[in-house]
Amino acid sequence: MQVSEQEILELKDFIFELNSMSNSVVVVEGKRDSNALRKLGYQGKILEFHRFGGMINFADAVVNYQRLIILFDRDRKGRTLTGKTIQLLQRRTKVDLSFKRKLRIITKGKIMFIEQLVSYESFLI
Repeated sequence: MQVSEQEILELKDFIFELNSMSNSVVVVEGKRDSNALRKLGYQGKILEFHRFGGMINFADAVVNYQRLIILFDRDRKGRTLTGKTIQLLQRRTKVDLSFKRKLRIITKGKIMFIEQLVSYESFLI
């Protein structure tokens, strides 16, 4: 994969900004997604959607967080989960999609799945 110096710098800034978010939690689909974020240097709280056993259980569990940073995949399943999450939680807590958009812009659309971020690991160390 071709990676520009600009992408690397922007990805470092992305992780730094993600780490600096207080009173928030990052939500990903599964274990590989959370592992990819950890390998890039994210140190905050990560919730894996699939551990909750359904949308209702997930919604009930995350309502106590002030801000949910949604980083679901960009495939059909991820878009569906994002839409349902917004529908269920928009009046109960703040749902932040800005990081998902930033990631798409930084990687120029090359990353469809959060777990693919591990391909940047060697550039960030």
